[in-house]
Amino acid sequence: MKNIIKINKIRGLWAVVSTSIILLIIIALMYIFRPINRTIRKFSKIFFWINGIRVERIGEFDKNAQILVLNHQGIIDICYFEAYYPWDICWIAKKELGDIFLYGHLLKAPRMIFVDRENKKSLIHLLKESKKKLDEGRILAIFPEGTRSKGGRDLLPFKDGAKMLIEKYKLKVQPMVVINTRKLFDTTKVEINASKARVVCLDSYMPDFSNPNWYKELRDNIEQTYQKHYDIMNGDNN
Repeated sequence: MKNIIKINKIRGLWAVVSTSIILLIIIALMYIFRPINRTIRKFSKIFFWINGIRVERIGEFDKNAQILVLNHQGIIDICYFEAYYPWDICWIAKKELGDIFLYGHLLKAPRMIFVDRENKKSLIHLLKESKKKLDEGRILAIFPEGTRSKGGRDLLPFKDGAKMLIEKYKLKVQPMVVINTRKLFDTTKVEINASKARVVCLDSYMPDFSNPNWYKELRDNIEQTYQKHYDIMNGDNN
């Protein structure tokens, strides 16, 4: 058992080192070759290769989706979509992430949207910037939980920012579910505790905005899908 923990720690440390190097290269290239930064961002897949980890995908990405709504466990969530999502994503992130060393530039260089949750005017900024990105042909991506979960069986409550944004612009939604990405690379403990995670692409759809419960139903669908695959991957069928 101790040997396994030690190996997980060593793999975690290597993941931190390799990620830092990869991020430095990607960030520099994005600032230098800004017009083609989406192609450069796909270099993120190198992280998965050199760390011997993989994320399997169930379902298909929909090019006609205008916003991705997904649960959040850690940096692997973003790395995966940056590496393998075919089109230009615009992440909606809390402002504090822009201040993190290296990681902040990974969001600033490709002009992602930052939201200051302490500022009452942040919703106006979110709506304005989202409209601009949509007009540029980019696909929005948001974590409605607002922060990372601990990777357990239950999701966190959804905040209302995603709901207001989707309703305002009548966006076609593609729900995404990520499972075990925190176990794949836990940046808090600096450990890699699994070699495989999973992303489930649910069918995209235009919500029925006349239904006052549409947002709750979206969350329920994401959580039920998450729990189903969580049980399968973690050997809990109760």
